[in-house]
Amino acid sequence: MAPAACPAAAPSGPRFLRTAMLLLLLLAASRRAAGAAALTELRCQCLQTVQGIHLKSIQSLKVLSPGPHCAQTEVIATLKSGQEACLNPAAPMVKKFLQKRLSKGSSN
Repeated sequence: MAPAACPAAAPSGPRFLRTAMLLLLLLAASRRAAGAAALTELRCQCLQTVQGIHLKSIQSLKVLSPGPHCAQTEVIATLKSGQEACLNPAAPMVKKFLQKRLSKGSSN
C-alpha cells in the first residue's frame, strides 16, 4: 500500500508558487541594494580622467582623498550641464583651479 499524501505537508498550487517567487525577488532585491553601496565604496570612482575641460564650465569640485576604497586622489568635477567628469589631480590646470578655490574659501 502506498502512503497517503498529506495536503498540509506539501503545499502546491499557484498561490504557493506566487509566494515563493515573491520571496526570491525580495531576497535578490535586498542583496542587490546592500551590495550596491558596498561596491561604490570599495573601488575608485574615477577609472579614466578627461582632458581639456574649460574651467568656466565647472560648477563644483569634489576631492576624494586616498583611502581603503582607492589608493589615489580623485577629483570629480560637476559641470554646469549636470554631468560629472573625473579630472587628473596631477594636471597643472586642476592644481591651479584647486588652489584658486582653496584661497577663495580661506578668505571668506
